[in-house]
Amino acid sequence: MLSAAQATGRGDVGEKVDAEPVSGRAMLGQTLKVLREKAGKSLGQLADETGYEKSYLSRLESGERLSKVTVMEDLDGYYGAGDLLVRHWHAARFDAFKDQYKEFMGLEATARVMQKFSPGIPGLLQTEDFARGVLSGAQTTAGGDEAIEEQVAARLGRQYLLRQKPEPDVRIIMDEFALRRPAADGETWRDQLLRLESAAMRPNLALQVLPFSAGAHHHMNGSLTLLWQQDGSAVAYKEGNGCSRLIEDLDEVLRHRLSYDRLRDLALSPSDSLALIRDVLEEHRS
Repeated sequence: MLSAAQATGRGDVGEKVDAEPVSGRAMLGQTLKVLREKAGKSLGQLADETGYEKSYLSRLESGERLSKVTVMEDLDGYYGAGDLLVRHWHAARFDAFKDQYKEFMGLEATARVMQKFSPGIPGLLQTEDFARGVLSGAQTTAGGDEAIEEQVAARLGRQYLLRQKPEPDVRIIMDEFALRRPAADGETWRDQLLRLESAAMRPNLALQVLPFSAGAHHHMNGSLTLLWQQDGSAVAYKEGNGCSRLIEDLDEVLRHRLSYDRLRDLALSPSDSLALIRDVLEEHRS
């Protein structure tokens, strides 16, 4: 088994290899290459022994691609590196997002309490295939497929937030609209509904549906997230109409908290929401 120091060839894993800023993705690629070389493996041997394509592994080492986190879990196990690659991957995934969203993601990763409203199925609860369908809609340029896969990988990586220890207390309200616009592929939609059903039964997560009968409301055009840290500090994050904003002003955060409370009062209870999800699942099956 290679120690963290051996994996990077330095005494400090977090130390940069030169004076220039190194992206998270580049640092991950360097670590992958050093681990392989320390193990005395060629790219061809690594491909044969792990089942991943040689060209794919090469692009990971060069920093051209961001893998799914499960690939890093596999390679951590292969090299006996603990969770070294997974930790580097969590830093690397920030490269796929804009600066303000990176700041939000950092706060989300350490939040003890999360409250979210989403007009659609929130990213934290999406399956891989459903996420790919949602994210592919806006990609029409050359190289779009690769960009989509990186965004899918980063989105799925965020779902680790629900399983980290200590588990955060999470409440998610989603509009009934999310349940009434299925994925184009029937199997993808069934799997997504099953994921929602499973999430609704997690002990640290309360999932509520805001029914159509609640009428028009003030968050119809975007999502809202409220985060509380262990020290009691809070922020709000809004997305909608092609823009996003991280809100730290205490008075404004309080206003958004009150607006969220009003949505919660209009939403179905967690048990009634679970019953609705199951009804939609049965309708789909039949």
